[in-house]
This record gives sequence, C-alpha cells and structure tokens, in this order.
Amino acid sequence: MAVTASATADLPKLGILLMLAAWFLFSVVDTGAKWLAVAGIPAFQLAFMRYAGHFVISIGVIAKGGLTADRFKTDHLWQVVSRAILLMSATLSNFYALKFLPLTVVSAIMFSSPVIVCFLSVSVLKERVGPWRWGAILLGFIGVLIVVRPFGAVFHPAMLLIIYNATALALYSIMTRRLSGIVAVDTMQFYMGLVGTAVLLPFAVWSWVQPETSWGMTVLVSLGVLGWAGHQLLTNAHRFGTANQLMPFTYSFLIYVAILGFFIFGTVPDSGTLLGAMVIMGAGLIIWKREQQ
Repeated sequence: MAVTASATADLPKLGILLMLAAWFLFSVVDTGAKWLAVAGIPAFQLAFMRYAGHFVISIGVIAKGGLTADRFKTDHLWQVVSRAILLMSATLSNFYALKFLPLTVVSAIMFSSPVIVCFLSVSVLKERVGPWRWGAILLGFIGVLIVVRPFGAVFHPAMLLIIYNATALALYSIMTRRLSGIVAVDTMQFYMGLVGTAVLLPFAVWSWVQPETSWGMTVLVSLGVLGWAGHQLLTNAHRFGTANQLMPFTYSFLIYVAILGFFIFGTVPDSGTLLGAMVIMGAGLIIWKREQQ
C-alpha cells in the first residue's frame, strides 16, 4: 500500500515536470521563429513549416494502428477543423508579430488568454461568473493596456495581432474543452497539422525564402518537430495532474522567453512590460484560484 500511495503522490509531480518541459519547447519554437523572422524568413513560411512537421509526425502516430479511413474519421469534423483554423491563425499572427516585438511583450499579451476565456465563458459556455472573476477579467485587461500602452511611444501595430492571438487561443481553449473526451487526441493533432499545412502551403511556396545556412534550415525544420513534441508533453501532463494543479506552471513560459530573449537577442524587458506581465499573471491566478473553489 505504501508503494502505491507514494506512486500516486508522485503523479502530479510528473505532470508538473511535463508541463514545464512543454512550455520550454514552446519558448524554443517562438525564439527560433523570431530568429528566422529577423533573418528575413516570411511568417507564412514559418507557420507552414510549423504545421507541415506536425502533420507528418501525426500521420506516423496514427499509422501505428493502421492507415484505414476509420482512423481519420470524426463525427465532429466542423468543430475539429474550426479549432485547427483558430490555432493556425494564432500561430501565423504570432510569428509575424515576433519580427517586430520582443519575446517578452508577445508572451505577456498572449497570456491574457485565460482572462479572455473567462470572459467568453459567460456568453459561449453559459457559465456563471462571480464578482471575483469579473474583477480578475478587468485586472487582466488593465495588464494588457500596461504592456501595449496604446498611446505611448512603444506601441507597435503588431501588438494588435498578439491581442488577436490571445483571443484566438481563448476560443481554441473553449473548443478543446468541448471536444475533450469526444474526439481522440491523435485525431485532433492530425487535423491540426492537415489544416495548417493545406491552407498555408500556397502562401509558403509563393513567399519562400531559402535559409542561407544549414543551421537556419535546421531551425526551420525544428519548428514543426518541437511544436508537436510540446503538444504531446502538454497532453500527457494532464494525464498525471489536474488542470488546477498544472495551470500556474504555464507561466514558466514567461521566464523561459525572458532568458532566451536576453541571451540570443540581448533584450531586457522594460518596467512597463514587467508590471503588465505581473498584473496579467495575477489576474490569471485569481481566476485559477476561484475555479479551484
């Protein structure tokens, strides 16, 4: 009995480790995408490679059970495709904005997504939101304004794309919640890769720029591989820990990108970005705590 209890107690720890690893891979993907974007690689090409690699690996995973038509069928095709389009458009806007904005600014705005989920849950999921969560929603939007500073000298139009990114990710999260347990994870992964690859292919071919070095090509190919691996780690993390246990560790992404941004691009977050990020994190943690209760 003691062994079983110990093993059970260790499961959330494993989930947390997988969560931390997943967000580290996502931070490497964004850092690589920014490095390539600054070098002149178009956003369409970056997003295409992100999903093409994902698509190839997803086919291989499904093929383990046999490449029959039934393996790719789903009774919720429209919802699965819509979910994939939301994530694809969020990725495209993210990669485009990364050319102009520091990693910390992009990630801080992006992490307003849980606040937007809470806001949308009132109308989309018909959930009841009390005064604490309404306060957290308001706090989150104040945090976004602090980071964006729409009337300040640091404002860049690309920030609007990241606000769209956060909104698309919120809708993606809501759709994932609705499809969870109804559609297999491998099926959703497959359609995510398929939709992204098919939609972005003509734009990628039209705007293609060949990386000048073999290392550049390696980073380009790694976008899809690391992106798929990150999603797999994220999915498996939820097998060992509950959403409430894991959610606070998503903010490790902000730490990762701050470190990578400093060492690779020499950028240091300014006081406004740090303050706004802390306000957004606080709002997200308030919502998380209220959902626990």
